[in-house]
Amino acid sequence: MSPSADPPADPVAGPGAELPRFSRAVRWVHAAVGTLMLLCIATAAVLYVSPLAVLVGHRDVVELVHVWSGYALPVPLLAGLASGSYRADLRRLDRFGPHDWRWLRSRTRRDGRIPVGKFNAGQKLNGSLSAGSIAVLLLSGSVMYSPGLAPLDWRTGATFVHDWFALAVGLLVMGHVSFAVRDPVALRSLRTGTVPPGWARREHGAWAAEVTGAAAGPPEQRPGS
Repeated sequence: MSPSADPPADPVAGPGAELPRFSRAVRWVHAAVGTLMLLCIATAAVLYVSPLAVLVGHRDVVELVHVWSGYALPVPLLAGLASGSYRADLRRLDRFGPHDWRWLRSRTRRDGRIPVGKFNAGQKLNGSLSAGSIAVLLLSGSVMYSPGLAPLDWRTGATFVHDWFALAVGLLVMGHVSFAVRDPVALRSLRTGTVPPGWARREHGAWAAEVTGAAAGPPEQRPGS
């Protein structure tokens, strides 16, 4: 289904109802980007790790899958812009407030005393680093893949940048996945789009208050602000 056909989130039906967290469009974009990113990481590992290369073989096919998976990465990110819910989540991810810096510095950031909106500061940093890394990898990979359009020193520099950013992205994705696995409710929300109210109040108190109407969240966390 096209992201533009994403229906608005239904209001909370009652005190025991789950809260709508991620729209269909947001879940679609996350799944598509995640699949393409894992394909890029897996094929990169085959291309760079000799034992894997020998085990898998078909280097030309693996390289082709790697290149086109990389070129396809921005497609779901751009297609998602057709959805208002996706754009609203991007605005939330793009805003750092005083409570975000407090959250990063705090050793007790999970106790609920710091007002956390829909995304905590760690998730915002992950989103920014991922988006920036995709842009760098796409640009450097394009230079590497176009020997007739770029001089040798450009391609040498692009290879160096691409390799190190690929390693950093691999570590970032591993960290992201490990956090997701340790929080099954958050992981499930990427499939169902909803979360229990208790989890929302504990992990994202300001956002839970905003959704239930109990209070207005911090200004930078309100949709459309």
